[in-house]
Amino acid sequence: MDLSRETLIEVYRRMRTIRSFEENLQALVAAGKVGGFMHLYAGEEAIAVGVCMQLTDADLVGSTHRGHGHCIAKGVDVKAMMAELFGRATGTNKGKGGSMHIADVDKGMMGANGIVGGGIPLITGAALTAQVKGTDSLAVGFFGDGATNQGQFHESLTMAANWKLPVVYVCENNGFGEFTPTEFVVPVKDIVERAKSYSMRAVIADGMDFFDVYEKMGEAKALALAGEGPTLLECKTYRFYGHYVGDPTPYRNKEEAEDWIQNRDPLDIFERKATEAGILTTDDLREVDGDVEQLMREAVEEAEQAPMPSVDDVLTDVYVRY
Repeated sequence: MDLSRETLIEVYRRMRTIRSFEENLQALVAAGKVGGFMHLYAGEEAIAVGVCMQLTDADLVGSTHRGHGHCIAKGVDVKAMMAELFGRATGTNKGKGGSMHIADVDKGMMGANGIVGGGIPLITGAALTAQVKGTDSLAVGFFGDGATNQGQFHESLTMAANWKLPVVYVCENNGFGEFTPTEFVVPVKDIVERAKSYSMRAVIADGMDFFDVYEKMGEAKALALAGEGPTLLECKTYRFYGHYVGDPTPYRNKEEAEDWIQNRDPLDIFERKATEAGILTTDDLREVDGDVEQLMREAVEEAEQAPMPSVDDVLTDVYVRY
C-alpha cells in the first residue's frame, strides 16, 4: 500500500461523500422534495474513486444515467450537484440538466448521459482529440454491462483499438441491465471476452475493492498514454439500491443482495485494509464521516433556499454556438 495517509483520507472522503449523497437523495425523493427518476450509485463507490483518483482535471470522463458517483469522484462541487437535482439556478447546469445530465467541463466531467452507452462514442472522440492535438489527456468512459450490447460500444472499441487511442473503457458490471440479469442477454461470462474481437487489452477488477481498481486503472492509464492503446476494464460490482429509487427489485435474490451489502460493502473493505495496514485509524474515518454529514446538511439546506431558474433563461445554454 504505497498511498500516503493524506491520499487515503481523500479516497475515503470521496467514497463516503458518494454514499451519503445517494442516501440523502433516496430520502429526498421519498419525501417528495426531489422529482424525476434517480438512479443511485451506492455500492459502486470503489470503482468511481479508484478510477478517478488516477485522473486530473485535464483527463475527460463520460458518465451514465447512474452518474452521481462519477461526478463526485471527479471533483464536481457537491453543493452545486444537489442544487441541480433540486432544479435550482445555482446547480451545475443552472437547474436545467437534472440527475442524468450533470456536467462540469472545468473538472473534465463531460456529463452524465441518459442514453444507454451514449457516453462511449463521446469519450472515444475525446480520446481522438487528445491524440490529434498531442496532449497528455486520457479519456475514460463509464458504462454498465447492458451497454455492451449496444452498437456504439462495438463501433467505438473497434476505432479505439485500431488507432490506439488514449482511452480506458470502464464497464461497471453490476449483474443487471435495468431489471434483467446479465447472463440472460450477454452470451459471455465475462465482458472482457468481448475485447478479444478488437485485439484490445482487457482486465477484470474487483469493483468492491478500491485498491484493486486503483492499481489496474493506473496500469491502463500508463499504457494508454505511452501509445499502447486502450484497455477495457471490467469491474465486478453490485448496486445496493434497485435500478431507480422506488424499484422494489422483485428480480433480485434477496439473500444474494443481503450478502453483497453486508459482507462486501466497498467502504467497509477500504476501512479494514487501511486500518489493518496501520495507515489510518477508525477515529480518522469517523472524523471524515462527521465532515461529510455536515456537508450534506448544508448542501440540502442551500439547495432548498436557492432560486429557481428564470423563465427568461429557458432558451439559453440549449444549443452550442461557435
